[in-house]
Amino acid sequence: MLVNLNDVLPEAADSDYAVPCFNIFGYEDARAIVDAAEEVKKPVILACNKDVIDFYGPVIAAAMFNELAKNSSQKVVLHLDHTYEERIVYQAIKAGFSSVMFDGSQLSLADNIVRTKKVAEVAHACGVSVEGEIGSVPYQEGRDHIKTIDTSPYEAQQYAQQSDLDCIALSIGNVHRLTEPTSIIDFELLKQVEALVSKPLVIHGTSGIRDEDILKLKKTRVSKFNIGTSLRQALGHNLRDYMNAETAKFDRLYFMKKAMPHVREEAIRCFKLLS
Repeated sequence: MLVNLNDVLPEAADSDYAVPCFNIFGYEDARAIVDAAEEVKKPVILACNKDVIDFYGPVIAAAMFNELAKNSSQKVVLHLDHTYEERIVYQAIKAGFSSVMFDGSQLSLADNIVRTKKVAEVAHACGVSVEGEIGSVPYQEGRDHIKTIDTSPYEAQQYAQQSDLDCIALSIGNVHRLTEPTSIIDFELLKQVEALVSKPLVIHGTSGIRDEDILKLKKTRVSKFNIGTSLRQALGHNLRDYMNAETAKFDRLYFMKKAMPHVREEAIRCFKLLS
C-alpha cells in the first residue's frame, strides 16, 4: 500500500529499529526490493534520486513505481530524493509521489527554512510528507559542488521548529556513494542534535557506514537510512558476471532476472540489520 513518511517514521524514531530507504533506478531493482519487503513483512521506502528523475522524469517514474507500491501488501513510500528545485518537487507531488525531499543544504539557513516551509505547505495540502537537510552530506563522487558541512545542533533546532517539515537529514560524518564502510560517525554531535530536535532523523550514505555503527544509530532518533551503493553493487557486479559468462546471449530480461535475486538478498540483509 502506498503511504508517506509520517505513516512509518515517527514510530521508528521512538523505537530501536529504522526503515530502509532504497535508491531505485529501474523496475527490476524496485521489484526486487518490494519483494524483499513482503518477504520480511516490513515497511520500505523507494527513493528516486536526481539521476533517475533526470532520465525518466517525475511522471514516468511515479507511474512505474506507484503500481508496485499500491499493489504491495506492505507499507511502501514513494520518495523523491535530493531535489533542489521546487518546480521538480511540485511535478513529483502532482505525479503521485507520496513523499519529497527539498534539499536546501547548499543555501543559507534562512533561505533553507523559507523555501522548505513553502514546499511543506504545498506538500502537506496534498497529503505528501517532506524531508529536508541541515548541514551538507558530501559525495565521494558525482556531486563535486556539494559542500561538506557538519550539522549544527542549534541550526537543526531552528530548522525543525520553523520549516514545518517531517524529518531531517543530518551530516555527522556520513558520506554519499562510498564503496567501503569508512565513515567516522560523530555520535556526540548526534546526541547534541537529539537533545534539541524531536523530529525523526535521517542518515544518508548508509553503505559507507560500518554495521556496528548502524546498530548504534538505529537505537537513536535516526529512523530512516538511505541505501544506494550496496544495491547498485549487488546488481552491477552480478549482472556483469552473468553477461561475461554467457556472451552469446543478449536479452536484457534474461540477465536482469538472474541479477534481481542478488538485489533482493542485499535488501533483506539491510532489513535485518535495521530491524
